[in-house]
Amino acid sequence: MTKEENIERNLKKLAAEQRRDKGEAASIAPALPSPLLPAQLLGKWIYLLGSSKYPPHLEELRSVKYATFFFHPGSHPDELNVTEIMRVNETCVTRNTSTIQVFRHNNTLMHVDGQVTSMAHLIRSSKDLLILQHINNGFPGLSLSARSLHVSKERLDEFRAQLACHGFADDEIFLVSEKDACPVPGEQPDEDEATQAPQTA
Repeated sequence: MTKEENIERNLKKLAAEQRRDKGEAASIAPALPSPLLPAQLLGKWIYLLGSSKYPPHLEELRSVKYATFFFHPGSHPDELNVTEIMRVNETCVTRNTSTIQVFRHNNTLMHVDGQVTSMAHLIRSSKDLLILQHINNGFPGLSLSARSLHVSKERLDEFRAQLACHGFADDEIFLVSEKDACPVPGEQPDEDEATQAPQTA
């Protein structure tokens, strides 16, 4: 299967999943107006909370104790390069080999890491909040990321309500802990939520 055929297949899967879920759970907030502009996503994000019913993704969520990621401009206007700094169990890991392909017309993002791709629909994004609906082989997932660790109780309660509406059990929901944060190159240990991406080799 060619890369283009794989992209088309994933987009069809995502569209089918969105039609199936339509009306089953109220949206946390309206989606971004189309078209989505990649520049809105640039900079630093902290992964706060995630859930999934896809077994391999569930195992990954269990092992990720903290994650910071940065979106950089890519090789064309609808591509973003990604740097991820995360604690996987007890080890800090930096990854900078993947990209995000942005499909502006339907607020869809495709994460590409070598031959592995995954799709997500952008439910909400603002200058400080990013909520994604992930689709993995028909299994739903949701994630909440923010520019800082300081997210209002109202926003967290809304996200938890969305999780409950989609039928996620407590053992399918994972929160990160600030104590597990990994050092970010170029930031001081007490620096509060810089939004510039670190320089990587």
